[in-house]
Amino acid sequence: MDLKSRFLRYVTVPTMSDEASESCPSTEKQKVLGRMLVEELAAMGLKDARMDEHGYVYATLEATAPAKAAVGFIAHMDTSPDAPDSPVRPRSLIYEGGDIELSEGKVMKASDFPELAGCIGHELIVTDGNTLLGGDDKAGIAIIMTAIHRLIEQKLPHGRICIGFTPDEEIGRGADLFDVASFGADYAYTVDGGAADSMDYENFNAASATVSFTGFGIHPGSAKGRMKNACLMAARFASLLPADQTPAHTEGYEGFYHLTDMQGDTVSATLSYIIRDHDRALFEEKKQNMLAVAAQINAEWGEGSCRVTLKDSYYNMKQVIDTVPHTVERAKEAMKAVGMEPRVLPIRGGTDGARLSYMGLPCPNLGTGTGGAHSCFEFASLPEMEKLVSLVMRISTDLAE
Repeated sequence: MDLKSRFLRYVTVPTMSDEASESCPSTEKQKVLGRMLVEELAAMGLKDARMDEHGYVYATLEATAPAKAAVGFIAHMDTSPDAPDSPVRPRSLIYEGGDIELSEGKVMKASDFPELAGCIGHELIVTDGNTLLGGDDKAGIAIIMTAIHRLIEQKLPHGRICIGFTPDEEIGRGADLFDVASFGADYAYTVDGGAADSMDYENFNAASATVSFTGFGIHPGSAKGRMKNACLMAARFASLLPADQTPAHTEGYEGFYHLTDMQGDTVSATLSYIIRDHDRALFEEKKQNMLAVAAQINAEWGEGSCRVTLKDSYYNMKQVIDTVPHTVERAKEAMKAVGMEPRVLPIRGGTDGARLSYMGLPCPNLGTGTGGAHSCFEFASLPEMEKLVSLVMRISTDLAE
């Protein structure tokens, strides 16, 4: 099975994760793809291919030559809840520039996706504009699976290669139950989003914040001096956060507060935020600012009117990767060897690798050659994905002494 066939097969399997679920995986449908991958790995001859009760897939391609280290490659199986995950109707086209008509009334505008300018002449896989594609991160899965298949088929010498596919990355739980010890790698690479020539080992420090407001409801005709409107408290809270520190106003290393959901009525209301910053001190400052704004709401509306619940999600992996610089250098050398000029960029997000790095498995991130993630305008470039297959193979064979 070639790269394109694998990718098309994977993206048609719906695997959206569900933040409201407390199970692992959060949706049983992720296991459908997991079982498919175990079967394919076993068919390649990887005798330990398995999926555990939590939906994590593991396998090992044993070394065919002495190696300096065991290296791992990891991708996630779930797709984002930000857009529908089925029915995915992928199609391929040769991109000639300009806008792309995905289906009647559904147009991907080149002006909205400047990365398309680098894809002229490429075969792209797109959706019909009604669902996401699932390239985040089924492109990563297809790249890893194809690379492993070609290493075996071409009988190339390589060190021990550890393979892992995780559930629930999109809801921040992908590393929760990852078995680092049995995985067996000295270090690994996530293959999860970004341009083919990008490599990332700096990511946001991340937290979530749930802001709850408790009001007092009474007939509006007799409300003077008595009603406390929870929705107005929520609006006041949002207005007190820095207006220039939202995703729409920041880039590069700049952090933000992102209001992701709001709901409520006069008696109760809730705002959901994510907080992000590359700088740990500024990250902590943002969390403290949320608490300070809550204190101001309580001063204005009465004690107990506002409560903030903060939960850290992951931290900047750079603190770990800086202690093992060979993980970055090995990837850079492999990129150059396959004709790519590596670009090291800060991730304005996170990967399983951020959590895994703090769990004892240093884990920089490689790209997938995809764009438009988390939207119905998601696309994947097959030529870019092919470059990444070559990169994974080169990293694997570079480990042989």
